[in-house]
Formats: sequence, C-alpha cells, structure tokens
Amino acid sequence: MEITQKELRKMATNDLTTREDVQDLVRQRYGEAALRVLSGNAATCCGSAPAETCCGSTTDKGSCCSDSDTISGNLYSDTEASEIPEAALLASLGCGNPTALAQLKEGETVLDLGSGGGIDVLLSARRVGPTGFVYGLDMTDEMLALAERNRAEAGAENVRFLKGHIEEIPLPDDSVDVIVSNCVINLSANKDQVIREAFRVLRPGGRFAVSDVVVDGHIPDAVRRDMEAYVGCVAGALEKEEYLDKLAAAGFVDRGIEPTRRYRFSDLEVSAIAASAIEELTPEEREALDGRIMGAFIRATKP
Repeated sequence: MEITQKELRKMATNDLTTREDVQDLVRQRYGEAALRVLSGNAATCCGSAPAETCCGSTTDKGSCCSDSDTISGNLYSDTEASEIPEAALLASLGCGNPTALAQLKEGETVLDLGSGGGIDVLLSARRVGPTGFVYGLDMTDEMLALAERNRAEAGAENVRFLKGHIEEIPLPDDSVDVIVSNCVINLSANKDQVIREAFRVLRPGGRFAVSDVVVDGHIPDAVRRDMEAYVGCVAGALEKEEYLDKLAAAGFVDRGIEPTRRYRFSDLEVSAIAASAIEELTPEEREALDGRIMGAFIRATKP
C-alpha cells in the first residue's frame, strides 16, 4: 500500500528512533526503486526525488550516477562499472564505495547489510575470488529479485542473497570475516541492535567496514522529524561520536570514521530533504548545515 504525504507527516510527529513504520516506508521506497530498474530506469537516489535527479536521463554506465547526484553520484570507477551488470549500477542507492575501502582479501567471507540490487555484493565477490563467499541481506522482495537477476547475469557462483532484516541477521555466530554496508544502517530505527548483530556474526578479528551518512554536529529538529528525510539518509544519520560510542558498546575496537564526502545544504534540498522540513528552517539554520552532513567510511574490528 502506498504511503501518502499526509501519512508521512503523521508519522513524523513520532520518535523516529523507535518507530516500526520507518521499516515499512523504507521497504516501500526501495521496492519502488527496484521496480524502476527492472523496468529499465534508474533508481531514485536516497530519497523521494525523481530518478532524473539521480543519474540523468541516460542509462549509459559511464555517465549514470555521476556528479549530478551529490549523495549517490560518482562512487564507482569506470573499471568497477564494467565488471557488473548495468542494472546493479542503476540500482545503486549508496553514499560510498565500501568494497574499495574494506581491503577485501582472497578467500574471505563477506556480508553486505542492505544489499539492494547487489552492486557491492558482486564487486566483493570478484575481490574475494572463487575461494571466498559473499552474502547479501535485504528485506525487500523487489530488490532481492533484481539482485538475483544481476547475480545470474554476472555469473557469480560465490554469492547468496538472503531475505531478512539487518537487526536480525540470519547467519550463525562467528561466520563472516567482513561486514560491508552502503548507506543502510542510518535507515534502521534500532541501530544498536544492528551493530550488536554485526558484532555477533563477525569472526574474531573480523572487520566492520561500512559506508554511511554521518552527522558532524547538530541537525535541526525539523529535519530529524521528517520521514522523507529519514528515507533520504539524513534524519536517521548518527552523530559521529555517537556512532563510535555504539560500536564500543557492542565490543568493537580500533574504531574510526573517515569522511569521504561532505554535503552542502543546497545539494541536499532536492534529493534528501522534503520541502516541508526545509520551510521550517531559518536561513541561519540552513547555512549552518553546510558540511555538517557527510558520507563517511566507518571502520571497526571485533577483538
């Protein structure tokens, strides 16, 4: 069932860190994005903006997801784009390139949390080679169908896509070497549980290597309350020290956050923040947001 703007505003009056309907909204929006790709179009970038603001009107690999989209654009090299099916690139809704930063090794087992159309799973599968294995976990049927189609087209035999929630990973304890994720953990209404689950399934010495949207300072309540901004990767983003504290509480060591892209507020107005939230901000609040929201690479290790 489609969630209307009126319903969104009603949801926005509740605490977004605990609302279960966040999950329903994320599932709906990302399912719609997968259906757009399955029908031959680019997915919507990290929010409610039309697909044209993400990758333009072309479907060419070299130009899709370029600098025209501030959050999702220009994350993968031409070489990486040539290694995967076009639909996997078109479905990319991330904010980074965790597979390039995770330093994956031959023979490792990798888990991608919120794997979407499978772009990071397929790139990881190439890096770990035939002796390695990669799991992709997603809750959205449409994305799983798209990912499986992309897996078959790529001929990847060392890949398996799982249906489930990142708060309840359907894998045993100590079963993977590396966890990657691309702009997904910020969408969860229970980030502590996600991080605890990541710690559980990692083997001793395993690595948490995640791209995510992170906040460096205060974000106005008008943005935090807005459900559209939540799905747009902004309202649900953790403050960097809070992210590090949650990793420590779960037991991780060697924690660090490396900014990979800082966003200007004007860049986010179209693709990530609803107009209703923008209208509540003063000019001073808008200006203060410049550089405060960033794409970042989050590293940590299980002892």
